[in-house]
Amino acid sequence: MVCCMKADLHVHSHYSDGSDSIEALMKQAKKANITHMSIVDHDTVIGWQEIKKVATLYGIHVIPGIEISAYDYKRGRKVHILGYHYRTDAPHIKEICDVLLKRRHENSLWQIDQINSLDYRLERDKIMEIASPSNTIYKQHIMRHITNKPYNSNDYQQIYRSLFKGEGVAKKDIEYVDAFDAVKAIVSDGGIAVIAHPGQLDSYDIIPDLAEIGLGGIELEHPDHKEADRWRVKELADQYNLLMTGGTDYHGVFGIEIDVGALTSPTIPALDDRKNV
Repeated sequence: MVCCMKADLHVHSHYSDGSDSIEALMKQAKKANITHMSIVDHDTVIGWQEIKKVATLYGIHVIPGIEISAYDYKRGRKVHILGYHYRTDAPHIKEICDVLLKRRHENSLWQIDQINSLDYRLERDKIMEIASPSNTIYKQHIMRHITNKPYNSNDYQQIYRSLFKGEGVAKKDIEYVDAFDAVKAIVSDGGIAVIAHPGQLDSYDIIPDLAEIGLGGIELEHPDHKEADRWRVKELADQYNLLMTGGTDYHGVFGIEIDVGALTSPTIPALDDRKNV
């Protein structure tokens, strides 16, 4: 990578479960001297036209990106798959992600009803306003309606755990797409499939299998990665000829305290990095 380039390839916006607008993200990126960025909203590509337009105004190169919520059904673990440089009409990606978005929204509505059974007074319309311009409600939007406490605060985390974890009334997850199908969809749309934060989800074991069907990269830099994760990522990247990427996994006030550009990618994927399968 050329020394003057600086890339954050894992950023979320208000089109999914991030709190910040596209322009707010670009302002932060410009301030951090970011030259390349990818906004990888969960299971949706609807923000691309605005992303491209606003990025041009700020002189930032943007790479089409997505983070697909997937699952390793052999090992019973969640696996997140990042996609870069896919064709922006993304027919194969949309086909599997539209199902995910529908499931997530319906599950969120169910969670709202369950929480209201505890004498909360959550209003669907107000939560949809918080979620806008996303048409899908995520847990972060429900939590924002419940409390304005910071994500990292004890109060926020206590409420979140009591409702969505353990014996919480809203502890219910959706059925995710198969990780193999996620990789195939990205590759079919001409993109580069990258396994996200394997250290966070302990999704290392599936990497050899995914490499056989076209996985192109593995995320190295991530807030949850420790030095042992970085060593393991580097070994796997070398063994299976995978690109290494990275970024902040920025969610604004809906996530940990971190600035756009605080972690950067060791490489910037290019169109000629796409695997042929």
